[in-house]
Amino acid sequence: MAIFRSASGEGGAEVVLAAGNPYGSRTLVVERDEDSSVAYLCSPEGTVHGAVWLANHRPAPAVVDLARINAGLPPLMPRANTLHPDGRRPLGQLTALWFEEGDGVALYEDEELLAVIPGWADMSRGMPGYARDAVGESPFAWALSEALEGLQPRISNARSYWGWRHSEGSWPSFQQFVMGHLDGALGPAGRYWDASGDRLPTVGITERPPHQGRAYTVLSTVGMSCQRMPTVEQWIDKPGAYARIELAVATREDPRDAALLLVWLSQYPWHSVTWLGHGHTAKWYHEPSTFPLGPQYSGVLMLANAPHMPDMSGFAFGGEAVRWLWLSPVTSETLEAQQR
Repeated sequence: MAIFRSASGEGGAEVVLAAGNPYGSRTLVVERDEDSSVAYLCSPEGTVHGAVWLANHRPAPAVVDLARINAGLPPLMPRANTLHPDGRRPLGQLTALWFEEGDGVALYEDEELLAVIPGWADMSRGMPGYARDAVGESPFAWALSEALEGLQPRISNARSYWGWRHSEGSWPSFQQFVMGHLDGALGPAGRYWDASGDRLPTVGITERPPHQGRAYTVLSTVGMSCQRMPTVEQWIDKPGAYARIELAVATREDPRDAALLLVWLSQYPWHSVTWLGHGHTAKWYHEPSTFPLGPQYSGVLMLANAPHMPDMSGFAFGGEAVRWLWLSPVTSETLEAQQR
């Protein structure tokens, strides 16, 4: 049975809210017609990653209305699964609060929490989002009241995080914090490059020339750890130890070449809604002949606590330790072996 077919407004549905996350990787779309309202969590290409029923605007049917679903219309919640079996008025003023990671969102109606679509929502596995007016668990929504204890910390963190992040001086203070840590671990800074352009997350690259017997330059990102990476909790039992990272690379050649690797990957988790961790690999996105560290390589392997590299530990943000992942160039054969 197709539960939610699209978020395109087809079949007579009207889009009443479209709100993108700060990273440009997800959009919350709320649709309604005369009978019901529903929210979708979509990629820029229109793929629906999560969906949740919000309200019936007429009396609820006794069972699922398959004709509506097959017509691509917002579903009607069956009578047993809604707090308002006789229907309710159209939704009021809607606003979105994105999770820090950008992969989940809380939806408010007139400043009251109406629904949550977390990053782990997955319609193909029967996991819709959570709705205030839902009762129990149905294919269209799970009761928000029953999940609020677990969701509330994420929502509260999101509100405080974005309040801080949009405040004057937040980024310069964070940047100074990281740079000071790297001064102690690697020695004085050399050049600094912006790696983010006009898109969030804001990330820079700091160059640390050879220092006190270290015969090579170290380059590090500055800013990846300012926001948690998406989807970590879907793979790791204790995501707090893995959700914040910075990337580093060592080189004896022109540092500007190695810096291209950091430019390539520094915003990747938030724009692709994924995470990077120890043992992960990334294949160079362009022609192999253009790989910054030589055409014999095809990508990188990421290593925490890489042997013979400086110890970068001891930095934390948001109450969570930050891990530095070292990039090591690898051949196409190594990439293929890692992916098996």
